[in-house]
Amino acid sequence: MPHFLNQHYPATRMRRNRVCDSVRRLTQEHHLSANDLIQPFFVIEGDNTQEAITAMPEIYRYSIDLLVAQAKQAYNLGIPAIAIFPKIDIHLKDERGTEALNPDNLVCRAVRAVKQAVPDLMVICDVALDPYTTHGHDGVLNTIGDVDNDATLEILVKQALLQAKAGCDTLAPSDMMDGRIGAIRMALEGAKLTNIRIMSYAAKYASGFYAPFREAVGSGALLTGDKKTYQMNPANHKEALQEIALDIQEGADLIIVKPGMPYLDIIARASDTFTVPIIAYQVSGEYSMLMGANNPDLMLEALLCFKRAGASGIITYYAMSAVNNSPNNLPKIIV
Repeated sequence: MPHFLNQHYPATRMRRNRVCDSVRRLTQEHHLSANDLIQPFFVIEGDNTQEAITAMPEIYRYSIDLLVAQAKQAYNLGIPAIAIFPKIDIHLKDERGTEALNPDNLVCRAVRAVKQAVPDLMVICDVALDPYTTHGHDGVLNTIGDVDNDATLEILVKQALLQAKAGCDTLAPSDMMDGRIGAIRMALEGAKLTNIRIMSYAAKYASGFYAPFREAVGSGALLTGDKKTYQMNPANHKEALQEIALDIQEGADLIIVKPGMPYLDIIARASDTFTVPIIAYQVSGEYSMLMGANNPDLMLEALLCFKRAGASGIITYYAMSAVNNSPNNLPKIIV
């Protein structure tokens, strides 16, 4: 027996703390609960309307009335927050994303309806133009076809203020423009909206895992070129730390790392480096890939790994299902 390779054996047997369920539960270092989860929803025009999303199993677009019903279910399950993403009618899109500045647009109406029905549920809105533009980019294009950073900032600030005034609790700028967190924070302070949180997509990578989401919001087929001039290179991690540091300095309250599972190292390093909450986004491609395995245990394992890596919260399309499928019917502690 090669016990001589371990000088502490047999005094130390690591398996003692794994031998039964009770000791495994007692010594578990990280837990997943409903409190950790944010449920995204897709909203469309209409009444009593629900549309399946081909690339995302068991995920639907909802008209506002059905979205409100879903939001109530999420709240009753103990989920603290939802994120709302619109699919805008193609006839309302233009090159500058003008519909984003309509105070009665789909997102603003959806926010008002949800907050009226479930006032204690946190509502998160993306600040970006890709659902509203005919070219599918997150901002306005310049003469050479690239996104114009500073011209886009002016629009994003107005969009953020509209969403906040509609009742949005947390703004999530996902556009990756330089300086947008500071510009939005200054505008919120100027409007005396001091308690509106900014949950910044600080480390958002130019990833192929977003494809199902782009189908869901109707921007994928419209996208011209790619987003590599503003979203991050998947090969870089030091750059992510710099992006996060800058956004915190500019006034971000929470930080998103997106995608999630392929970037666990970024989540871990961000959690070790900064004191603000780090939010993992398990994006549409990750969700669809895991759902294809038809094994709920795999999804719960993946979500638990985000917590182990250091995430304070997780945006996942599986949030409500995770609570419903939790072992022993324990919605507060899932696994």
